[in-house]
Amino acid sequence: MIDVQTESYQGLLSIEAVQTALHRSRASVYRYANTSPDSLNPPYDPQRLNPELRTDKDALLLFHPNEVARFARDVLGIKPVTIQVQEPAATATQELLRSILTELQTIRAMLSDRQDVLSRQDIPSPQPSPENARLEQNRLL
Repeated sequence: MIDVQTESYQGLLSIEAVQTALHRSRASVYRYANTSPDSLNPPYDPQRLNPELRTDKDALLLFHPNEVARFARDVLGIKPVTIQVQEPAATATQELLRSILTELQTIRAMLSDRQDVLSRQDIPSPQPSPENARLEQNRLL
């Protein structure tokens, strides 16, 4: 079993993580990768390490753990291969962002509940009378 720590790439492995998992040099991982200077996303090649689709030529090469395991097993002949992706230890920034997200979700739920209560009561929105509208305009002047 190969334990790999990833950055926040949504469960995908960076070049460094693949390098660690396969015990190969960075240059070897780049040689294994299915990339082409002519095509942003070349077609699938079973003899190469196929990265996830990219939207920009400068985007990081990211690999799905199953693809790395398939490549190690089928092409490199490493048996048995199990890649377990572990999230890195939480940093202070991640904890702060997580607490902000929780608070925003709570606020959204409260607003949604309030909207539901108001819609169930069918309270018509107050329409200002022409006299009140004139008084309000005079007050603003």
